[in-house]
Amino acid sequence: MYFKNMGLQVQSPGILNPVDINDVYFDFDDFQKCPVTAEDYTLTQASTGTMALSAGADNGVLLLDCNSATTTQGAQIQRVAASFTPKAGRTIWFETRIKVADTGSLATAGEIFAGLAEIDTTIIGTSAVSTSNHIGFSSVTDNGVLLANSEKADTGDTGTGTTIAEDTYVVLGFKVNGVTDIEFYVNGTLTDKHVTASIPIVALAPSFVMQSSGTTDPIMHIDYWTCMQTR
Repeated sequence: MYFKNMGLQVQSPGILNPVDINDVYFDFDDFQKCPVTAEDYTLTQASTGTMALSAGADNGVLLLDCNSATTTQGAQIQRVAASFTPKAGRTIWFETRIKVADTGSLATAGEIFAGLAEIDTTIIGTSAVSTSNHIGFSSVTDNGVLLANSEKADTGDTGTGTTIAEDTYVVLGFKVNGVTDIEFYVNGTLTDKHVTASIPIVALAPSFVMQSSGTTDPIMHIDYWTCMQTR
């Protein structure tokens, strides 16, 4: 994990913790439970799409499968409870490791979201991030370019794009510094910073979307996600 680069070290022998794990609310999924059910996530289908644990992956991986080669069809999952609300004086860290496979090429990578969003059954709708409150990484242009993206009551900010590679894992993370700013990280490197105006102040839930570009049936592989907030 790259939390160390984002200013947090989880307790480990011999490591001094800038923030002690006992001082944070913590939620995560390494996808070891079988099966993943509606008690864990709300699955919303844009006509089609599935979520299932990968049978052959090491250490647990969830497959979010469009199950369709029709434009904008696919699947969304969202933690059932929205438990993380940006507040002054409290920090949120989010991190996930994902890859997108079976795209054929970056030109047909599909529509993607990974991050935190308010409870919403259409985080991506009509090829746009349509939820009014969110923080994450998204691509709605079918080209494999992920944009750092945050929005507060429809007032948003979009950062520099990061191009992902077919069938190659990338670690995405962000740190929400109260209601002051958001730092976005790709593979542990700071890539963008957004300011107060685009920091949502409503409850957010870990959320992922994978929808087809209309050419192939892309599958998002989610190795893990983890999110924590100081108490």
